[in-house]
Amino acid sequence: MSGGNDKALVITSPAPLPVPGGWPVIFLAGSIDQGGAPDWQNTVIEALADCAVTLLNPRRAVRDEGDADTFRAQVEWELDGLERADGIVLYLAPGSLAPVSLLELGLHAASGKLILCCPEGFWRKGNVDIVARRHTIPQHPDLAALIADLRRRYG
Repeated sequence: MSGGNDKALVITSPAPLPVPGGWPVIFLAGSIDQGGAPDWQNTVIEALADCAVTLLNPRRAVRDEGDADTFRAQVEWELDGLERADGIVLYLAPGSLAPVSLLELGLHAASGKLILCCPEGFWRKGNVDIVARRHTIPQHPDLAALIADLRRRYG
């Protein structure tokens, strides 16, 4: 966990989630692929470092999914964080599969909380585009455009 008076607060799993009532809470959902996807979450965190937001980052330095209790705690942390968040950033990296991220898209498509980035090269981009249109989810063509939108909203 990090943060300060004029800096974004970053909470990484499995740290406790924030209590309601503070800065806007943004969940960083999207491609991780067991650590194989680029660390786009860190790019977003660095870009919003001077913003008054709380960023929930599910990417852990070490993922031990062989341990049932650790796995359950991770999934529950993510589900709770997604539900508590004021906004959900969903980035689907080109070349990644991101099956859990697609599940999160389905769970939260109608919530009004999603901001989506699904560049060319994501294996199910067509499906994602159709869901985004149907639910009027703001969508950006690349990470730079997504970050620019986040800075407009929260900067």
